[in-house]
Amino acid sequence: MTDKEPLDAEYIDEEGGAGSSSELALSANVLPHTLHLLPLSERPFFPAQTFPVLMEEELWLETVEKIGETTHHMAALALLKPGADPEKMKPDDFHRVGSAVRLHHPARSDGKLQFIAEGTRRFRIVKWLSKTPPFVVQVEYPREEKLGKTDEVKAYGMAIINTIKELLPLNPLYSEELKYFLNRFGPNEPSPLTDFAAGLTTADKEDLQEVLETFGVIPRMQKVMVLLKKELEVAKLQSHIRERVEERMSEQQRKFFLREQLKEIQKELGLEKDDRTADIERFKGRTEQLELPEHADKRLEDELQKLSVLESGSPEYTVTRNYLDWITALPWGVCSEDKLDLKRARRILDADHDGLEDVKDRIIEFLAVGSLKGEVSGSILLLVGPPGVGKTSIGRSVANTLGRKFYRFSLGGMRDEAEIKGHRRTYIGAMPGKFVQAIKEAGTANPVIMLDEIDKIGASYQGDPASALLEVLDPEQNNHFLDHYLDLGFDLSKVLFICTANQLDTIPAALMDRMEIIRLSGYIAEEKMAIAKHHLWPRQLERAGLKPSKVKLSDAALRRIIEDYSREAGVRNLEKRLGAIIRKSVVQLVQGNKGPIRVSGKDVDKYLGKPLFQREKPLTGLGVVTGLAWTAMGGATLSIEATLVHSKNRGFKLTGKLGEVMRESAEIAYSYVASHLEEFQGRQAFFDEAFVHLHVPEGATPKDGPSAGVTMATALLSLARGQKVKRPIAMTGELTLTGNVFPVGGIREKVIAAKRSRIKELILPEPNRGDFEELPDHIREGITAHFVSRYRDIVPICFG
Repeated sequence: MTDKEPLDAEYIDEEGGAGSSSELALSANVLPHTLHLLPLSERPFFPAQTFPVLMEEELWLETVEKIGETTHHMAALALLKPGADPEKMKPDDFHRVGSAVRLHHPARSDGKLQFIAEGTRRFRIVKWLSKTPPFVVQVEYPREEKLGKTDEVKAYGMAIINTIKELLPLNPLYSEELKYFLNRFGPNEPSPLTDFAAGLTTADKEDLQEVLETFGVIPRMQKVMVLLKKELEVAKLQSHIRERVEERMSEQQRKFFLREQLKEIQKELGLEKDDRTADIERFKGRTEQLELPEHADKRLEDELQKLSVLESGSPEYTVTRNYLDWITALPWGVCSEDKLDLKRARRILDADHDGLEDVKDRIIEFLAVGSLKGEVSGSILLLVGPPGVGKTSIGRSVANTLGRKFYRFSLGGMRDEAEIKGHRRTYIGAMPGKFVQAIKEAGTANPVIMLDEIDKIGASYQGDPASALLEVLDPEQNNHFLDHYLDLGFDLSKVLFICTANQLDTIPAALMDRMEIIRLSGYIAEEKMAIAKHHLWPRQLERAGLKPSKVKLSDAALRRIIEDYSREAGVRNLEKRLGAIIRKSVVQLVQGNKGPIRVSGKDVDKYLGKPLFQREKPLTGLGVVTGLAWTAMGGATLSIEATLVHSKNRGFKLTGKLGEVMRESAEIAYSYVASHLEEFQGRQAFFDEAFVHLHVPEGATPKDGPSAGVTMATALLSLARGQKVKRPIAMTGELTLTGNVFPVGGIREKVIAAKRSRIKELILPEPNRGDFEELPDHIREGITAHFVSRYRDIVPICFG
C-alpha cells in the first residue's frame, strides 16, 4: 500500500452485490457481532454522525487493513477513559459503549491514517477476543424502544430542532453538518436526531459519553437538551464578543481613514505637516536655544537628514527619533548662575545643620575659592562618615547654597557599567547612562550630582562601574565625557559632584585620588540634643500632623533617649525613637486624652521599653585597659583584658574575633613587654612560666587595624606588674618591636567615643597632636590628652 492509496475503493453489500459505500444501509439483523476496535481520545462518536477520523499509522495500520479484509468493513469506535496511555492501551482503558461505524476511503499520509466514519448503531462490548492490538471484541446491539409519535417525543423533538435553528446563524459549520444528517435521516426520527444534536455540541467528552450510554430515547433527549442550551448560550456569547470586537475594529478603521483623509486635506491646504516634518521642526526648534558644539551640531544635521528619508513606520525611524529626542533635550551650554555669597551660604548651612562646624567651615572654604574664581567647577567632594550623620542632607544644602539643581542617585550594588556610560544604540531598549539622565532631568549643564554609597559599588561580568567612574570624576577628562548611547562628548566639568561613603577601604585608590575627602565623624550628646530640638522633633510632629503644644518632650527625657537608646554616631536611630514616642502619644490623643501630653525622663521607659544601653563605667582591674577603636559606624571603646591562666608553662592565647593585623599587634605587644619587663619594674621571670590569655571583647564585632598595640601592651604589663591602671584612662597607638609609638587614624571618632563613655583622660601618639588640636573646642573640652612617642612614656602615666 502506498501513501495516499485507498485501502479499498468499493464495499460489498449485504446480498453480496457491489455498490457504492454511500448507498449502503445495513439492517439491524445483519450487523456483525465481532468487530475490530479502534480508540477515540477526544470525544465519542455518535451513530448519526459521518466525519473523518485521524489515527497514528504506526499503531493502527494493521487493524485498518484487517477491517478492509472483512466483507462488511465495519469497526467499533470506543472512547478512551481519562488517563489512558494512547501507546499502551488495555481493555480497562475503554468505555464499554461505543458506535459501530463503516469505514470509507481509508488513506495514508505523513505517518497518519485517515478514513471517513459513517455511524450505524450503538454497541456494548460483551467480550474481548483480543486484548492486544489489533483489538477484537464481541459486541451486542441494544434494541431501542419503539416510540410512537407521542406528545412528549414530539415536544422534545421540536425543542431540539428549534434550538438547532437558533444555532445555525451563529456558526456556519452547523449548517454543513445538518446537510449530511438530512441526507441519511429525516427530522422526524427522534433517536438519530438526538444523537446528531449531541454531536453538534462542544460539551465535555464525559458528558457526551453519558449521552451515548443512555439507551432510552426520552432520557437521552432530556440530557441532550441541557447540552444544547449550554451550547446556545456559549455560541451567543461568542457571537456577541465577535460583534463587539468587529464593531470596535470597524470604528478604529473608520477613524483611521478619516484621520488620513484629514491629513491629506490639511496638507493640500497647507494647514498641517505630516509627522516626520513636525518631528524635524520640533527638534530644530529645540536647538535654537542651545549652544551645541561643532561635533554635536554636525551629528544633529546628519541624523535629521536620515530621519527625513526614513519611513515613519520603520523601526529605524523610531530609533533615530529617540536619539534626536535625547540630543536636543540636553542643556548644551545652558548653566545656572552660582550664588557665591559666603554669608548667605553660612546662614543656609547653619539653618539646615547643627554641629559639624569643621565640615561647614570646609564647605565655606570650598565656596570661597569658587567665589574668587567666579565659578565652582573641577572639584569632587567625598563625604565620609557613619550612617545617619547627614551626608546626603549636606549635599542638598550645598546645592541650595549655590542655587543649583540637585540630582541624587545611589551607586550601592550597581554592577553594570552601562548604568554609568549608557548602552550602545544597537541594543533594544538602549538608554543613556545615569549622568546624561541627570543632566537632562536638571535642565542645566552645571547641577549638583550626588553619588550615594560610592563605597558599595560592585563589579560583575557586565563590567566594572567603579572604573567607568574614573572618566566621569576626573576634572582633566570629564570635559569631553563620552556616553555610549549619545556617542558624543558632553562637558561635565561644570558639574559639582558630591560623593558619600561610610568607609574608604572599599573605594579604589585611583577613584579616591580624584576626590577631596571631608570626614563627618559623628555627634556628641550636646550636638544630638540640638539636632533633635531644632530638626528631628519638629519634623516628627509635622509628619504626624500634631501641633507642638500637643506633645511636650523635656530635656531630661531627650538626654535619656540619647544616652540610653541611641548612642550610635549618627541621629537616624534617634529619629526613630522620637517617632515611636510621637506614635504612642497620638494613640492617647485619639483615645480621648485632651492633652497636652508631657514626656519626662522617668516616662521614657513607658514609651520605649527597657534601655538598650546600660550606664556602665569602663572595666577596671588587674590586666584590664580601655582602648579606642574606629569602625565604619563611628568610634568605639574596647576594654582589653589579660589574665594569668596558670604558671605551669609559658604560653600566649588571643581571642576576640580579631583580624590578621590586630593579631600581629598582639604578638608584637607580647614580645616587647616580655623583653622589657625589668625596665618596666615587672617580675623578669613572669612570662617564662606564665600562660597568658589576652581577650578583646565586643561580641562578634570584627576588629582589625594597627591601633591597639599600646593598649594590649599595657594590659600585659599590668598583669606582669600585678598593678592595675591607677585611674580611668583610654589610649590608642601602634607599637613597634623597638618601643616606638606610631600614629593612627580616626582621632576625632575616637575622642568622641571617649567622651560618650565619660572618659576624660587619653593617651595619643605624638604625631597625632595636630589631629587633636584641630578638633572643635566643644569636643576637646574636658579632655586631658597625653602625647607619647615611645612606650616608656606611657608607663609612668598609667602606673606612676
